[in-house]
Amino acid sequence: MSESLAAVPDVEIDPEGTFKYILVKVKNGDVSKNIVRGTKSAEYHNHIFEKVKPALEALGMECQCLGGGKIEHKSHEKKIRVFGESTGFGKADHSISVEKLKSVFSDYEITWSDDKK
Repeated sequence: MSESLAAVPDVEIDPEGTFKYILVKVKNGDVSKNIVRGTKSAEYHNHIFEKVKPALEALGMECQCLGGGKIEHKSHEKKIRVFGESTGFGKADHSISVEKLKSVFSDYEITWSDDKK
């Protein structure tokens, strides 16, 4: 993996609450990886992508939103639930998102479903 791509964190989500998230494919030359971004401050999924895309492009990388959903993060219980979908981007592959989350929150119970709520 390229050094600059390795410097992009795999996961950046809010520390608590239920919020929208997106799964983004980041590409630097021939190398790519998926990242998870989520925040309560985003009213819509595209608001997250509108912040992520320019920051990555400024580093010379390409990015594509692969879909979205919601994350319920209960830090005091060490639990994360991934569910739902994005109206604009479609449903992310939650299983990929969960694997990324597990790499950062290794001591958490992390689950996913196709439930809407």
